[in-house]
Amino acid sequence: MDSQLALVVAIIIVALGFDFLNGFHDAANSIATVVSTHVLSPRAAVLLAAVCNFSAAFFLETRVAATIGRDIIHPQFLDPYLVAFGLLGAIVWNVITWYYGLPSSSSHALVGGLAGSAIARVGLVSLKPEGFLKIVPAIVYAPLVGLILGRGMMELINWLFRNSSPRSVDRVFRRGQLVSASIFSFGHGMNDAQKTMGIIVALLISTNMLPTPATNAKVHVPLWVIFACYTAIGLGTYFGGWRIVRTLGMRLTKLQPVGGFCAESGGGVTIVFLSLLGIPLSTTHTIAGAIVGVGSTRRWSAVRWGIARNIIWAWVLTIPCSALIGAILELSLRPLLHK
Repeated sequence: MDSQLALVVAIIIVALGFDFLNGFHDAANSIATVVSTHVLSPRAAVLLAAVCNFSAAFFLETRVAATIGRDIIHPQFLDPYLVAFGLLGAIVWNVITWYYGLPSSSSHALVGGLAGSAIARVGLVSLKPEGFLKIVPAIVYAPLVGLILGRGMMELINWLFRNSSPRSVDRVFRRGQLVSASIFSFGHGMNDAQKTMGIIVALLISTNMLPTPATNAKVHVPLWVIFACYTAIGLGTYFGGWRIVRTLGMRLTKLQPVGGFCAESGGGVTIVFLSLLGIPLSTTHTIAGAIVGVGSTRRWSAVRWGIARNIIWAWVLTIPCSALIGAILELSLRPLLHK
């Protein structure tokens, strides 16, 4: 095995490690509500989420992968080390936020890590503005759409079941949450696994193992990349991140099964729709917005705004902090590699 191929294989392993960590870190997005409402045990919930994450592989949709692989960094500036340092920047930030139980965005950590590494290596000229115009606005509108859908569904169901007893409503939506949790988990896999696909595609393009795609042309993602990424994120989801489950499902607001159903459905629909448009969004932002929307139908004070404020700060800081880490790694490690 020549040195370049060995380097590519090593970075792919790191990328799949990031994908595993993404599933581990973002498991809470898929299962926090279904666990906190006691519809499923934690073990059953993570198994359901992992299976649904992996099932998205068979959809073979790669628009989000194309955005990450082609629309963030100009291909001529990519090299294996830049990709590796960007990945490591995202991984370090994910570990920090996981340790403190903050549901930050693995997606935005990845974008930030790559951008920071590229800026440190080449400068701002390395970035493609059109890619950031897809991603950055989603920081605002993805949780907002989740909030609107979650609140709207909760209000609609409250009206439709206004004459039903709480026990019958609970019985219906305990079953319904199995469907809504599956939808959300499918959307989570559909969006998040593709980000790692995009990184691997960018790596393969940088080493001429894949042709550089023309602007707006369909990006070819090899089948082995698709199934490797979905397997990694599915395994990560199965092993779960319980600190973040507690923050989202138990501390942000108190949920009943009907509220969990509305939050998961609103969040899941948002993620699937935006994934089909090729927008890498934060499943964390989206489900948190939907949970806040559901909680606000009782009264706005039902939402624990102190917790929500900490989550928002994690969102705001993710891209700049992961970019800083990626830049530090680029500036400190690349000179050592060339000695």
